Amino acid sequence: MDFLYVKALHIIFVVTWFAGLFYIVRLFIYQVEAENKLEPAKEILQTQYKLMSKRLWYIITWPSAILASFFGFWMLYQNPFYLEMPWMLVKLSFVFALYFYHGYCQKIYTQLQKNNLKFSAFRLRIFNEVSTIILFAVVFLVTLKSAINWIWGVVGILLFGILLMIGIKLYKRIRAKKNWEKAEKEVLKDTKTEHKELETNEDDFPINS
Repeated sequence: MDFLYVKALHIIFVVTWFAGLFYIVRLFIYQVEAENKLEPAKEILQTQYKLMSKRLWYIITWPSAILASFFGFWMLYQNPFYLEMPWMLVKLSFVFALYFYHGYCQKIYTQLQKNNLKFSAFRLRIFNEVSTIILFAVVFLVTLKSAINWIWGVVGILLFGILLMIGIKLYKRIRAKKNWEKAEKEVLKDTKTEHKELETNEDDFPINS
């Protein structure tokens, strides 16, 4: 097969692989958050998230990972001189990091399918950004094709990762504040309702002094 066809297929399956990795962790987060719901909503949501995760993981993510790797190594087989380039060696190190990340997602998936919740939603949100950082690193390396310039790209990625973590923490605080305000409003609403009921009861049954 022509090299450009192999390259095109490699890129397509890399895109679908990352799409699967991005979305699977979001489903993990939703499933963990559903633990705080009341029945029967809790059981319905977690059952649905398990089914969605299973389909995404085994129909899209795993096949994409295998095919992206197959066509990627085929490219290296057709053009072994790539392995002599420093930027390619650095890129491959990030690819192996992605394999490790994929394997850890498999571990979390297996645990959640058994209702074994060991991770908080906040921890999973931070974990979800690891694949984003790897994606940025790989794109910078493939685009710049430089063993030196990629360092600046990685520095930018690290700064981007720090900003993401700060953003996640701010999001968590804002969300917690909104939930608190909502709960506070509900309490005040219930209090007002009870107060009105008491006033109604007093009108219906006046106390004679």
